[in-house]
Amino acid sequence: MSLNAAEEETEQEIHLPADIDWQMLDKSKFFFLGAALFSGVSAVLYPVVVLKTRQQVAQSQYSSFKTAVSIVRNEGYRALYKGFGTSLMGTIPARALYMTALEVTKSSVGSMTVNFGVPEPTAAAIANAAAGMSSAMAAQLVWTPVDVISQRLMVQGGCNVKSSGASSCKYANGFDAFRKILKTDGPRGLYRGFGISILTYAPSNAVWWASYSVAQRLVWGGFGCHICKKTDENSENGSYTYKPDSKTVMAVQGVSAAMAGGVSALITMPLDTIKTRLQVLDGEENGSRGPTIRQTVRNLVKEGGWQACYRGLGPRWASMSMSATTMITTYEFLKRLSAKNQEALG
Repeated sequence: MSLNAAEEETEQEIHLPADIDWQMLDKSKFFFLGAALFSGVSAVLYPVVVLKTRQQVAQSQYSSFKTAVSIVRNEGYRALYKGFGTSLMGTIPARALYMTALEVTKSSVGSMTVNFGVPEPTAAAIANAAAGMSSAMAAQLVWTPVDVISQRLMVQGGCNVKSSGASSCKYANGFDAFRKILKTDGPRGLYRGFGISILTYAPSNAVWWASYSVAQRLVWGGFGCHICKKTDENSENGSYTYKPDSKTVMAVQGVSAAMAGGVSALITMPLDTIKTRLQVLDGEENGSRGPTIRQTVRNLVKEGGWQACYRGLGPRWASMSMSATTMITTYEFLKRLSAKNQEALG
């Protein structure tokens, strides 16, 4: 893949490693290694997710530090991994669906837009946005029930949670939570917040992948030339060609991913807060149907104004930025490991 970093003004060109599309992947290796790698990433980031969820459900506003100290002091360090087993079991099939939809959509939409004569940078942004949206929608079919169960376990026994209307039912484990939710609310209880999850994650993923594509070009165009190694020979017209090593490419990918993750977190934070409350809180005000979106928004505004919709922004910003950075570097590494023809890469 060749990327004009500074366009015609400086006549400098950066040669990046070749892109790896869906047809180039060994699917069995891709899914097996992907399950292992992303399970590790989930384990590292899980405490931040617990912290964000506790802040979103709490009736009063507490800092991230105070919330973390309160959890550890009152419930022990293991509380930071409440619901992790359930989350991990759901992560594997959800990630498989996500990666399949992502690569298939990106490959097909990218080829189609280029065939229509769309410039390559624009085609890449469109393909990434479409892939992000379709992959998020596919993954939510599995992830929403897992999210409902794991979040119920996350907030169980937490301080300042009961007063906000969080579920008072006690769950022994993920299977017990699944059984009790199904018995009380039926299948609809497991898909509580599914609609707003789609409204949250589909645009968020579309924004993230499109932003990532644009951010990567901006980073390379802005200062990529200065951190890449020059080749010894110049071309006849006086232009320079740069061939960044794998570490430099990963660094630029990580910075671009963090930028895109921060933007997505800020834009979708209110929807994520509402979604979390819908999935965690009991339906005491509205029978077994659970609270409506209007009731949830009204309660949030009553508790702390519109700023309450941004509770947990710090942990979510950190979580999405760190997750985006580790996810994209891990994902690109995974694709290179899973490529059928390793010798063709370079």
